[in-house]
Amino acid sequence: MLSRWIIAPPEELNGGPIPWSEICGPACIARLLLRKGFASADEVQAFLRPRLKSLSDPFLLPNMEGAVRRILGALDRGERIVLFGDYDVDGVTSLALLAETLRAYEAAPALFLPLRMEEGYGLSRESIERCLEAHQPQLLIAIDCGTSSLEEIAGLKKRGVDVLVFDHHEPKTALPDCVAVVNPKIDPASPFHYLCSGGIVFKLCHALLKTRPIDFDLKARLDLVALATVADIVPLRGENRTFVQRGAIEIARSIRHGTDSPGRTRTGLQKLIEISGVKPPIFTEDIGYRLGPRLNAAGRLSTAEKSLQLLLTQDEAEAAELAECLDKQNRERQEVEKQILRAAEEKIANSFDASRDAAIIVSARGWHPGVLGIVASRIVHKYHRPAIVIGFDENGLGKGSGRSIEGLNLVEALSQCADKIDKYGGHEMAAGLTLQAQHFEAFADNFRRTASQLLSDEDLQPRLRIDHEVAFSDLNFDFLDWHEMLQPFGNANPQPLFFASGVEAVAPPRVVGENHLALRLRQRNYHQRAIFFGAAADSLPAPPWDIAFRIRPGEYEGERRLEMQVEAVRESAPRS
Repeated sequence: MLSRWIIAPPEELNGGPIPWSEICGPACIARLLLRKGFASADEVQAFLRPRLKSLSDPFLLPNMEGAVRRILGALDRGERIVLFGDYDVDGVTSLALLAETLRAYEAAPALFLPLRMEEGYGLSRESIERCLEAHQPQLLIAIDCGTSSLEEIAGLKKRGVDVLVFDHHEPKTALPDCVAVVNPKIDPASPFHYLCSGGIVFKLCHALLKTRPIDFDLKARLDLVALATVADIVPLRGENRTFVQRGAIEIARSIRHGTDSPGRTRTGLQKLIEISGVKPPIFTEDIGYRLGPRLNAAGRLSTAEKSLQLLLTQDEAEAAELAECLDKQNRERQEVEKQILRAAEEKIANSFDASRDAAIIVSARGWHPGVLGIVASRIVHKYHRPAIVIGFDENGLGKGSGRSIEGLNLVEALSQCADKIDKYGGHEMAAGLTLQAQHFEAFADNFRRTASQLLSDEDLQPRLRIDHEVAFSDLNFDFLDWHEMLQPFGNANPQPLFFASGVEAVAPPRVVGENHLALRLRQRNYHQRAIFFGAAADSLPAPPWDIAFRIRPGEYEGERRLEMQVEAVRESAPRS
């Protein structure tokens, strides 16, 4: 679908409370910062230079004090503690972080992950029974799940098990009756709604260390928090920005130090980095597209135990074997995903009408539930419609994942179809659900109708939001250095998208890789090399062009360079 280009007009920089010319050089960077709504120069500096010492008191999180008191009591009494996690990156890294912290207190918590296929998400009845049988916990700490598990936690309480919940998912009307729920979303006034479970567990570990100090380097564990924060696609603002920036530095240590400095590295992560082909500096896309998917692959297809083991092991041979296994499972996951996407595309081609349908719902028997969220994301990207993809088992039970577009809160939309769904939950842009096959058609009709009521025609047209016009003559290393101070990029802090007009090719585009174009471009007397991913099959318009592009630092034959990635090309409009 053709996107409408929306180019932000340049704001006036003078006359406000912030002296932009004293803070940064390029006016373009100043305008990007201005749009973030900072109230003072100090706020701008805090954004540009995140510092660990600026992290807030962990006891500002709701119910943290009671949770810490209960954990320390369990440590003193030698109680059987189980850390009960989730099988995605956020759940597994959070489990690893709390396990390492409690082990430093000389505790030996049992670690438990549900089986995605057999037991489903979170504190399901099946997973609880297996956990109780295996570990007989006196204290169960639910991580990245539990906020909505009212019945299950009530059952645990009746059986004499105390429960703590550390989670970031949306609460329902009531909260579980347990020792403490530490979830910023249960308090509308909390400033920490942006945290994922990895960030919340980091705050718990900080709170434990403040209450009972021991010799433990919590800062070195920010690699786990960065993995969780990026992979869970939570907003990169506030303390998340600090977690990811400093965590990326810790991840890079695994590359630089390797086995020469075992105390400074996470052996399993080092092996995963090697097999993923990641090189420093670490960018959020390295986590989001290389490391995260490999850590997720095990939990998507079978059990996440191997991902957890990889993060905790210090044995080099075991780490290498586990990294290889996760890489193999990721390739298997990609193949399963491709097969389901092809089948889904056939169904969409036969039934979807862009002028009629405000949402896409596809289903089939036997589709693997572990990859449906990724398939839904790809459908959203191609068609710019909210998408729900459902796989039914032989008993007619459907498990599905949905992804949304700007303008539609997925959980709110699902709540309007709740009479046709067994269970649902998630976030504004991503959700999961289960339903019976006999209710599918009624649900699909209801959801499409709900989406058409909530989304305007403008919402349904894809938009390419461009931040600033930049001439090739401005693209130098000083500009690149300022651009990199805006890192880390991700949700709520997207990488800037620039625009240049009157651009021509100085050589025919060259196909590289499977379907990418290498371009040599010229704007007046200035030249740039660029890559246009996925564009080999597309026909480029007649020059001169307007190009939308992003930049990043790179290296070629030992020399630093500015790399340009083209996002879109259109025929240049005549300029007055």
